[in-house]
Amino acid sequence: MKRRDQRIYEEAADLWRELFHEPPPRADGPLLLSLIVRRLGVDGYKRMRSPFLRPSTIVGPGQPTDDNQLS
Repeated sequence: MKRRDQRIYEEAADLWRELFHEPPPRADGPLLLSLIVRRLGVDGYKRMRSPFLRPSTIVGPGQPTDDNQLS
């Protein structure tokens, strides 16, 4: 396993143990993170407005518009 992949796996495994108090299933890091999110039932989020962030510095699919951001 590459060093980066190993670090992702270790972080995901630590997060799994912290959240669920059980050993993580056998999976690579990205799959383990996906399982964590699915198990927690995270639906979505609305980005909070911050004086330290500009909309142009945050890029991603489905970013909220100014009309539906939280103040």
